[in-house]
Amino acid sequence: MIEASTSASPLYNYRVVRQFTLMTVVWGIIGMGLGVFIAAQLVWPVLNFDLPWTSFGRVRPMHTNLVIFAFGGNALFATSLYVVQRTSRVRLISDSLGEFVFWAWQAACVAMVVSYALGYTTSKEYAEMEWPIAAWVTLVWLAYAYLFFGTIAYRKVSHIYVGNWFFGAFIIVTGMVHVINHALVPVSLMKSYSIYSGATDAMIQWWYGHSVVGFILSVGFLGIMYYFVPKQAERPIYSYRLSIVHFWAIISLYIWAGPHHLHYTALPDWAQSLGMAMSVILLAPSWGGMINGMMTLSGAWHKLRTDPVLRFLVVSLAFYGMSTFEGPMMAIKTVNALSHYTDWTIGHVHAGALGWVAMISIGSLYHLIPRLYDRKQMYSVGMINAHFWLATIGTVLYIASMWVNGIAQGLMWRAVNSDGTLTYSFVEALEASHPGYIVRLIGGGAFASGMLLMALNTWLTLRHTRSESRSLQGSQPLVGSGV
Repeated sequence: MIEASTSASPLYNYRVVRQFTLMTVVWGIIGMGLGVFIAAQLVWPVLNFDLPWTSFGRVRPMHTNLVIFAFGGNALFATSLYVVQRTSRVRLISDSLGEFVFWAWQAACVAMVVSYALGYTTSKEYAEMEWPIAAWVTLVWLAYAYLFFGTIAYRKVSHIYVGNWFFGAFIIVTGMVHVINHALVPVSLMKSYSIYSGATDAMIQWWYGHSVVGFILSVGFLGIMYYFVPKQAERPIYSYRLSIVHFWAIISLYIWAGPHHLHYTALPDWAQSLGMAMSVILLAPSWGGMINGMMTLSGAWHKLRTDPVLRFLVVSLAFYGMSTFEGPMMAIKTVNALSHYTDWTIGHVHAGALGWVAMISIGSLYHLIPRLYDRKQMYSVGMINAHFWLATIGTVLYIASMWVNGIAQGLMWRAVNSDGTLTYSFVEALEASHPGYIVRLIGGGAFASGMLLMALNTWLTLRHTRSESRSLQGSQPLVGSGV
């Protein structure tokens, strides 16, 4: 990995990286807290409080948008702007533009939460933001793209590190699918209609919807993996050649996988089959990247005994491998006939969201925070260890309960009597799911508790840093004092 040495480094802009890093922790607590709240609503429906703005239908998109765009987005902003400076050996091309991107993105996240709570929504998955917010997000994304690619253009080395390839692809494709899916006709300040209709609208939506999963939650976070796993393991990436093959294969295939969300619908059968085929083929590059990350620890596996930060990063790769096997399997039509519309899908999503996205984000932040504040490590390694086990156990409880629920639901919905009538009513299937919802709540609560522990550890690290800084300033001799 090409990177400047500490002594020869130019003065990088770490201020904006610090801002995005701290807001990742804040939004993580809020977004995951809302997730725990709606999980509790499925255990105790009375927690809807018979209020429109706290109903499941409004809080759920608040949760999904916050964990994707606020928590995940801030993590990607923080890491990409850190990595692009370090590997290009150059400061961000514009400090003021960096400040704009930070504050404008936080404003967009707040606008999403408030508008969804008030019931303003396009009703499109992961694209619920109405047109003024969508337009603002487009502007911010263009500024971010200029900041990232402009910094690369002025790099001091000819080589572009592979992590930046993944970040760049995530930026380009996310912007593209966002603009195309949000093509609409405004009819008032907070109301619009899509220019697409029927099956075309569904196809465009899930081309976007799966690209959000593919290019934000996979490709973007693979950029994090390719920098922070080698850095924390203190080993070069296992195979640079494999990383290049991984990059071109995954960006070529992921964009075609969206139709597997629309099996057995009005979408033409050829499009459904194309989505299924591309999803199955996608297993190869996904596992290629996972294996590349895992094999980077060759000769360094012993570090897992004492380094909880590396443990976060490695376990996230294990969950990535598992979820990218499960996804192609669920895209097969015969499997999808059982799994679709059940909690199995929820379990799959959170295997990726908690096990992969959140855990690699947490690991990279634990790596970043001490370096951003000139410390050797976080305030408490014990807290990181506790956080790791809360996150791991919480994720396992969450996804296992949803797997059991999903398979049970699918089988109960398909069961028929000899006369062709349904064996079970929907309410009976719901009653059978209730224990799984309790376990899911416990698992999600454990994971969110770990985020609170991370916030405490971060605050103590920053407070200790400031205390040391004041002590050093107080110990400096006064000019002209004769001391």
